[in-house]
Amino acid sequence: MKESVVVIGGGVAGMETAASLLSLGYAPILVEQSDHLGGHVASWHRLFPDMTSADEVIASLKARLEGASVFLGTGIQFVNRLKDGYNVMLTNGVSVLAKAIVLATGFRLFEARRKEEYGYGIYDHVITNSDLENWFRGGDDLRVPAEPAAIGFVHCVGSRDVKAGNTQCSKVCCITAIKQAIELKEKFPGAEIYCFYMDLRLFGKKYEDFYINAQRDYGIHFIRGRVSEVGERIDGRVIVKAEDTLAGKPVKVSLDLLVLMSGIVCNPEIAALTKNVTLERDEDGFLRSRDNLSGITLSPRKGIFYAGTCTGPKTVPETLAEARSAALCVHDFLQGRA
Repeated sequence: MKESVVVIGGGVAGMETAASLLSLGYAPILVEQSDHLGGHVASWHRLFPDMTSADEVIASLKARLEGASVFLGTGIQFVNRLKDGYNVMLTNGVSVLAKAIVLATGFRLFEARRKEEYGYGIYDHVITNSDLENWFRGGDDLRVPAEPAAIGFVHCVGSRDVKAGNTQCSKVCCITAIKQAIELKEKFPGAEIYCFYMDLRLFGKKYEDFYINAQRDYGIHFIRGRVSEVGERIDGRVIVKAEDTLAGKPVKVSLDLLVLMSGIVCNPEIAALTKNVTLERDEDGFLRSRDNLSGITLSPRKGIFYAGTCTGPKTVPETLAEARSAALCVHDFLQGRA
């Protein structure tokens, strides 16, 4: 009989972990609270830096899950520690005994309404990165004008922000803004597009090329400086004031659409889980790994492992790599090698 492993969270981290465990000969039980697999990636349109279809990525992961037990619309009622493993009670009444659990509980996007100075929920043509992805996927969002002449992006909304209580970098906001700016430029070739940033953090493979391409081939303007004020004109256009710290002068632009790059924050729903099995969290709310160098997928608790953004902001390639690593760590543990 194959050994059962509970994977909590059905985003790309949980899906890849479950698929990898299947290939290693285990019987993964994938538990997802929502009614679909794929997490945040499933709601995205295209993925940087190759503009890959998010739907294709999710479909590929789903195809590798044949043979896994998948519970959708299901949460975790409680987890009990046993002498040699865990009893995981699901909200659908199913009880699972397993020696290993992988937490792939993901993240949440910062609530842009908390930054009132940017006008989300106040001004008609201020949206978030998530709203824009929904529009790219065919959503009917009347806040996106039919023929915008000027569009702006504000980076680091809720990230690297002491007042918001989130001092960490979300890691993917800069490159996501560039991707979305390119997509909008393709849809509206005549529009002027501005990115207001603090620092561009483009560390991933092909990310710098993507940035250069955005400037050279698409004419996207990058202005280094924090936005100080957002207002609305009588005609509904958005006024953005900022300081161009490279040019050393103030900037004021009128926009037809302003996109706020909401950052990655911890998933608040992990609080009950961590308390249930006594797992520590870092100051930023993300799960604390055994160490941040060689043990990022290891929890301090025997038999509990981590995958993906439950420990902090990550790109999709990083998340997939960590998921495979977590599966191998589970394998070594169950084989008595760890």
